[in-house]
Parts: sequence; structure tokens; C-alpha cells
Amino acid sequence: MSKTDSAPFSYEGLDRVIHEKARLGLLSSLMAHPKGLAFADLKQLCGLTDGNLSRHLAVLQEAGLVEVTKGYEGNRPHTTCRLTKTGRRRFLDYLAVLERLVRDAARAAGREAPPLGRLGILST
Repeated sequence: MSKTDSAPFSYEGLDRVIHEKARLGLLSSLMAHPKGLAFADLKQLCGLTDGNLSRHLAVLQEAGLVEVTKGYEGNRPHTTCRLTKTGRRRFLDYLAVLERLVRDAARAAGREAPPLGRLGILST
């Protein structure tokens, strides 16, 4: 018997690297922009300071979820961030567990759970 069978509400797939508010926002933003986003755009979209954004990107980069490319546009420094293939897969896996959690919670509350993939997240 696997741990999932004996502890169905442990939600082992809720990856701690991803399951942090700021990093969840960063990954969601990058998922919506597959070609990547500039540091300043990510900062604005996620409501983070330069320091917070840098630290969270470093964690995601160390985990192999995000790649950060530094360069120049004209004479100005330009940093671009994008999901790696591994990052995209792990984020989709994370979302599948989150959907299961929502389904379980809806069922426990006596409501009909939305069908898996209703938002089209898992069909990609």
C-alpha cells in the first residue's frame, strides 16, 4: 500500500518550492508568458520588491524550474525570466494535486466537485 493510499489527504505533490505565495504567483505569470518576462514586468505582476523577486527567482532557478538570462537592451541591463521544461511539468503536476485538493474539499463540503481539467490547465 502506498502512502497516497493510506494517507489520501497528505497531498504529497504540493511541492514546497512551488507552494509559497510569491513563487506560485511567479510561476503562474511565467506559465501565462511562455516566451518569458522581463524582471520589471514580473516585479509588477506579482507585487514584489527587487530583493524579494531576486530571492524567489534564485530559489526557483536552483530547483531548475526557471531560467534567468541577463543581458543588455541598448545600454541598459535587461533580465528575462522563463519557465524551463522541467518547471512547466512540475508546475502542471502541482496544479493537478491542487485540483484534487479542491475536488476533495468540495466533496467534503457536500458540493459537486468541478471536473478535473475544467479550466483547461491539465489538457496541455
